[in-house]
Amino acid sequence: MSAHFARPDRHAALDGLKDRRMLRELAYIDGHWTAGDAGQTFEVNDPASGTAIGWVSKLNAEQASLAIDAAARAFPLWRDLLPQQRSAKLRRWYELMLEAKDDLALIMTLEQGKPLAESLGEIEYAASFVEWYAEEAKRLNAESVTSHLAGAEMMVRREALGVVGVVTPWNFPSAMLTRKAAAALAAGCTIVAHPSSETPFSALALAELADRAGIPAGVFNIVTGEASKVVGKFCDDARVRALSFTGSTEVGRLIARQCAATMKNLVMELGGHAPLIIFEDADIERAAEIAVNAKFATSGQDCLAANRIYVQRPIVQAFGQAFARKTAALKVAAGLTEGAEIGPLMHERAVTKVEEHVEDALAKGAKCLVGGKRHQAGELFYKPTVLADVPDDALIMHEETFGPVAAITAFDSEDEVVARANATEYGLVAYVVTKDGARMLRLGRSLDYGMVAVNRVKITGAPIPFGGVKQSGLGREGSRHGIEAFTELKYLCIDTH
Repeated sequence: MSAHFARPDRHAALDGLKDRRMLRELAYIDGHWTAGDAGQTFEVNDPASGTAIGWVSKLNAEQASLAIDAAARAFPLWRDLLPQQRSAKLRRWYELMLEAKDDLALIMTLEQGKPLAESLGEIEYAASFVEWYAEEAKRLNAESVTSHLAGAEMMVRREALGVVGVVTPWNFPSAMLTRKAAAALAAGCTIVAHPSSETPFSALALAELADRAGIPAGVFNIVTGEASKVVGKFCDDARVRALSFTGSTEVGRLIARQCAATMKNLVMELGGHAPLIIFEDADIERAAEIAVNAKFATSGQDCLAANRIYVQRPIVQAFGQAFARKTAALKVAAGLTEGAEIGPLMHERAVTKVEEHVEDALAKGAKCLVGGKRHQAGELFYKPTVLADVPDDALIMHEETFGPVAAITAFDSEDEVVARANATEYGLVAYVVTKDGARMLRLGRSLDYGMVAVNRVKITGAPIPFGGVKQSGLGREGSRHGIEAFTELKYLCIDTH
């Protein structure tokens, strides 16, 4: 049992855990639960109430190096397992995640704040990557090459890289870990992972389940602590052959620079600034529903969130009214409240940024149709907000807001809106609403984004290659392509004379 449960100031909602061993406060290295240097810890709080959930081990660079040592030692044994053996262990991890989904979701809602229904959905989404890559582990096939040399046979195969560093964010603390780690583990790599210090308990709970699934010591390590020290060690150590990061573009650039000296493979899912383009042939009620789902999932704290909503001028007013009506009906409450749809933002910095974007847009002539201020539910709650007539020079049209604020602006022609939508350094996802089939195909090509969603919001999942272009990232996660960054191609040429 975690020592936390003996504290009188523990979060009362933790009584709802079916298995209290799921709440782990120590880091997980080489198959052991490990305390920080001199017992140092950091506090993790519920953003809805500010109440402490627990106190997690704060590891330093030296202890991060010990985790890399463990992963390097474990690599040859894990790599040399038969693919079906690795697959079986991943499959068991997947099954245990589904069995423990209620506890995993409760932990996530407490530390991240998202509504419990969203947390349950994320656990199933996270588990799907483990299931997918349990199967992909058996499909890393060699390929023969038609020989261009007399008396030679040629073969190309993929081989596991080695130790992989994984750095995950706070907005999807389980799914971002499994999407990366399951692919690397399936390839035969070992993992050193650093979860966000705002949401470490989800990662530690997954480590508990990985241990129960029989994943060997040293193969899957969770290193909690100060990001600059832990991640800095991942970047600097040449034994870490690849690094997979999800977070801001700014931090991604820093990590890329720091990894350059050791020539690591990089997979980066960085910032987004998604446009949602609604044409005049759209059904207005359906378009408004799509806009709500595209904007307000995870309280807007999602790199896929629609930040800029372009509406063709003939329907812009009617759409704004429908969208504002649906937005005003969203239930704002703590994540464990029945029917909650919008939870708290992660921290005060997030709320301040939202306020700055709203104030800037209003100062530049935008109109607030609904919301526009903090919510009485708590200090970190902000009312779902719809701004209309937002000019292109407003901050919200250039910066990722990461909060529950939607900006509407009008457009006249297809060429115009494509140019405006593409006028950003980001290129993760774009949304389009239209009934015109030819237009769907045209925009699918002309929008400079890694993913384009037409007439729907939910498009991600284990079978598809997730990722962006430009400053939104490098590489792809999920699908058969998600395993490529964790392998090297080896060419074998055999003389047959």
